[in-house]
Amino acid sequence: MLLSDKITGGTLAALGAAAFLYGSKLPPVPGQQVGPSAFPMVVGAGLVLCGSLVIFGIGRHFEEVAEADVASHIEPEALAPLPAWRAWLALLPPALLGFYALASETLGFLPTTMIMVLTASLAFGAKLKLAVPLALIAPFVINLIFLKLLRVPLPGGLLPFPW
Repeated sequence: MLLSDKITGGTLAALGAAAFLYGSKLPPVPGQQVGPSAFPMVVGAGLVLCGSLVIFGIGRHFEEVAEADVASHIEPEALAPLPAWRAWLALLPPALLGFYALASETLGFLPTTMIMVLTASLAFGAKLKLAVPLALIAPFVINLIFLKLLRVPLPGGLLPFPW
């Protein structure tokens, strides 16, 4: 087991524990079974679980098998360096988050999120026939979860949620 896996897994688990602890201290909403504490607690528990899996190296065997399988099938031209613009992909999520903060009140949640999902999908290599349906469906599903389950309204803007 690598020390870096222990540090990474421990950090992930600690962040998850902090999110869970913070979420558990949020006050409940009277008359609702699911309140504001549910989301941070679910995410925190998931992070603790994932961090624990990384710490104990569960699943490492699958990585080794996949790496060996890929290594035996790699063509020499596939080892060429990535284009320079790929190095900038790490800045895309924060840029999209900034775009959401600036545009969501004016455009609304649905159009803003459609643009974000389409941009991220295409930038990270998805084919257009997958990226477009994902960009059309995902914002509606996310909005439905926020409205019906969490009872948190999202910005309506130009295209408000239909129900």
